[in-house]
Amino acid sequence: MQIKKYISFALAALLLTACNSDFLNKAPEDTINTSNFFQTEEDAISAVNGAYQPLQWPKLYNMRMWTTDIMAGNSIVGAGGGSDGIETQDEANFVTTTDNQGVLDLWRGPWPGILRCNIILQKVPAMTISETAKNKVLGQAYFLRAHYYFILVRFFGDVPLVLQPVNPGDDLRPVRTPKADVYKQIISDLTNAINLLPKREDYTGSDIGRASKGSAVGMLAKVYLTLGNWQQASDLCDQVKTLGYDLNANYADNFNPSTENSKESLFEIQYTSNAGYGFWSNENQSSWLSTFTGPRGSNMVAGGWGWNQPTQEFMDAYETGDLRKDATVLYEGGPKFDGMDYQKSYSTTGYNLRKFLVTKSVSASYDNSPLNFPVLRYADILLMKAEALNELGKTTDAQLPASNANATLNKVRARAGLADVTGLSQADLRAKILHERRMELAFEGQRWFDLVRINNGQYGIDYLHSIGKSNMSSKFLLLPVPQKERDANPNLTQNPGY
Repeated sequence: MQIKKYISFALAALLLTACNSDFLNKAPEDTINTSNFFQTEEDAISAVNGAYQPLQWPKLYNMRMWTTDIMAGNSIVGAGGGSDGIETQDEANFVTTTDNQGVLDLWRGPWPGILRCNIILQKVPAMTISETAKNKVLGQAYFLRAHYYFILVRFFGDVPLVLQPVNPGDDLRPVRTPKADVYKQIISDLTNAINLLPKREDYTGSDIGRASKGSAVGMLAKVYLTLGNWQQASDLCDQVKTLGYDLNANYADNFNPSTENSKESLFEIQYTSNAGYGFWSNENQSSWLSTFTGPRGSNMVAGGWGWNQPTQEFMDAYETGDLRKDATVLYEGGPKFDGMDYQKSYSTTGYNLRKFLVTKSVSASYDNSPLNFPVLRYADILLMKAEALNELGKTTDAQLPASNANATLNKVRARAGLADVTGLSQADLRAKILHERRMELAFEGQRWFDLVRINNGQYGIDYLHSIGKSNMSSKFLLLPVPQKERDANPNLTQNPGY
């Protein structure tokens, strides 16, 4: 059985609590004192399971990460109108203030995961367990800590760099570390993860879906791409290819519960049905996406609250014949969903998402969707490779036809049913690659990070102005440090302009 639940692993003073997980296939444990917890291989696995769990929470991938596509202009909140999702509306209209709840969630979301990773990295090296098990656990902890910090640094810039567990009596008011140093730590952690983690194929049964060597190599490629280190990014994309990843023949298979953790998947957030927790709790391990983004009032899916409605401008960006359109968006006259026709009256914009919907035969109730969320796919690797090659001047290369930006980009376009791109200048190909990233990775929480990384964010400012978001300025390339956090820690400085 593929993994679908991450064990709860929480530190409260000197206590750790372990809960049921498909990773372990065992009954829940009672409360365990830290002095005797890290004794067995099973303890180490239980701990690293818990380090995954904050990724599932609404503060990260179950809500806030995917709503960044609304900030990025691909969609509007939609939902019930009025004040429904007001914090996301404010972010998308670039009137964000320091008391914004969505910003507070994004700031707070990664820290429990970082704490859990820090505990593992402190305790596990001294354990008397097999080197194979120890390396797997440590490798996952390094990968996860890097991922949590990568989220923070891209949203907030400088953030506190905490690499040891925080204990009673410790200084609980850390200062912000320059983002360059945070990136150095991310690179170090991912390098350690690459050296320690097994290949994807080495995970079987309930372990399928854990972070693997390919996860870490691909994430490090994205880090270097973000920093503009094109050669390092290109080389790492090549390493991913040697690890056996490939595109699925069908684009929609990336968003189908029956084809999760596929050959295209480098890393995805694992969700499950029948997890036994309330929908609104952190412990909930089912996905919110089908419920939140299903067409409102349509009865097409369980729930159906109408969030994240694609804009007309986004729809107009599809090239004629792009096969991804029908797999991504519901539109009047498009393919049926579960035997039902879509009506444009279901949405303010006339469109709803299709990409993350599950049928009622899969999830009969609003709180039970098992659909995983894709964090890193091989299509993203190919597009990163194309971008890196183009920036290195390898837009075309007659001697190496399979190793130029055009050829790499065209692999992604071919699956989408689109013609090859040829004969473009470096500048035109750059625009084409960024367009392809927008359409291929739509609503997967990637577009915002592309907007703010290109040309020091000017690319994003210009684009957002072009679609009428005149409030956008360089101030909003970073989110504000939440005022609640600054009140609790006076050592936290604020980002410029807030």
